[in-house]
Amino acid sequence: MPLRTRKHWKGKRLMHKDDNVMQDGKDTDVVIPIMGPTGAGKSTFINTLISDIHTVAGSSRATVGHGLKSRTGAIQHFVIVHPSDQTRRLVFVDTPGFDDTYVDDSEILRRIAVWLAKSYSDNMKLAGVIYLHEISQPRMMGTPRKNFEMFRELCGNEAVRNVVLATTKWTDVTAHVGNRREKQLKEKYWQHMLDLGSRITRFNGDHKSAWEIVNHILNNQSVDALLIQEELVEHQKTLPETAAGRALRATLKELLATQKKVAQKLQQGVGVGGEDGRLRQTYEENRRKIHSTNNQIQELKIPLPRRIVAFLMCQS
Repeated sequence: MPLRTRKHWKGKRLMHKDDNVMQDGKDTDVVIPIMGPTGAGKSTFINTLISDIHTVAGSSRATVGHGLKSRTGAIQHFVIVHPSDQTRRLVFVDTPGFDDTYVDDSEILRRIAVWLAKSYSDNMKLAGVIYLHEISQPRMMGTPRKNFEMFRELCGNEAVRNVVLATTKWTDVTAHVGNRREKQLKEKYWQHMLDLGSRITRFNGDHKSAWEIVNHILNNQSVDALLIQEELVEHQKTLPETAAGRALRATLKELLATQKKVAQKLQQGVGVGGEDGRLRQTYEENRRKIHSTNNQIQELKIPLPRRIVAFLMCQS
């Protein structure tokens, strides 16, 4: 079935001049974004994938972070010749996690949204998405859970059949622990996406394993678009109006409530502790976090005129 004609993206004001988007995107390009939290091994996966392969354009290697500090706040893309069709290119997109050390979550969402919207508007073909999760994480809580929930909102239900959920860092755990955590992912946290057609697999850290994951996606029929691409380009929504934008704003509001509770306790402690330098430093740091979270919430607030239009459309 032929893909529909795509609209021209009118949201260029969302772009910043230093955004690392593809300037030479082609309608024959095949795009595979790599997503997941900081530390899951996205850059390592791409470097393993393209080892011994010359990239067509851009940097030859992805920047790898160590520990929990992110090194990939900017989106990077890597272009190679399609292994089974020399006339086409494969584009792997290394995306930052929603827990970046130096960049706010709202800015991470904007960067990912801009790259995806522009590539869609340029008629580049999305083959699927690879989501990485380190099996050494004891629980699917906090940052890993937030990243996965944002990932689901970016994809939407229609695109999940072209998603591979790959676990990484199996050498960091015993087989017993790894198998137990994998079972928990299958039966609890990832069950909904697996029911909709996603596949779960393991990345063993070698070239063969990386290409088995990619080939599974390439062997499937390409998906037309992720939900956020349709929302931004086809439906001309603003970023705050998208499912991902709404979800992030709700998450930030929950975070703000927690930060304010912490602030109240710290304020009481500062009052009792007097000149306790460490306590005051913690209090001031929490105040800065509250300010940052507030700013992000405001950035993701849907303007009143857009809310009125949406309300009227629902009434008609």
